[in-house]
Amino acid sequence: MDVRIEKSWENNLKPVFESDYFNVIIEKVKKAYQTEDVWPKRKNLFAAFNHCPFDDLKVVILGQDPYPTPGHAHGLCFSVPETVQPLAKSLQNIFKELKTDLDITPSNNGDLTRWAKQGVFLLNTALTIRAGEPNSHAYMGWDQFTDDVIKTISAQKNGIIFMLWGAHAQKKIKLIEKTRHHVLRAPHPSPLSAYRGFFGCKHFSKANELLILQNKEPVNW
Repeated sequence: MDVRIEKSWENNLKPVFESDYFNVIIEKVKKAYQTEDVWPKRKNLFAAFNHCPFDDLKVVILGQDPYPTPGHAHGLCFSVPETVQPLAKSLQNIFKELKTDLDITPSNNGDLTRWAKQGVFLLNTALTIRAGEPNSHAYMGWDQFTDDVIKTISAQKNGIIFMLWGAHAQKKIKLIEKTRHHVLRAPHPSPLSAYRGFFGCKHFSKANELLILQNKEPVNW
């Protein structure tokens, strides 16, 4: 499958991209794109990587799998294309927390590419989904790939801020070297759990404080 992957990721993940298991995933994904309504569209499969080069990465936000609603997923976790209205409910809650935390007025534009271009890596642990069927591509093997991505970030970078929202994301804490990185944990921003502690977590201001302490540019959320 002819998909572009940004050069610094290609270099740092070379053993992963050359592995047998990754080739098996790609073959499964090729077949799925030919036979199913798969999201995100093929051109956006590695959008999280292409919009946030490995060399620029400062913050990681983990999602589970892409939005199942056709037209919503475009390769960045929690993000939707700017034309999508209404915004996904989890994203609405993320913007509500931003308002409370940093007094940033909620946006009608749900495209978070603007975050990615500032070094926020918006990674879903599964990169594809069959339209209308949450978790439908769990069988693809994406978890092994994205676990290796997280391990690579942990091993090769320093001072990365991992924002882990919800039980699924927090299971990945075992892959992170906590003496070298910062882990912020909160419930998922979904309407089912946001009131259990996502609201009021202040992860956006905390992340910026940690970046400033490292003499890094804070994120313009």
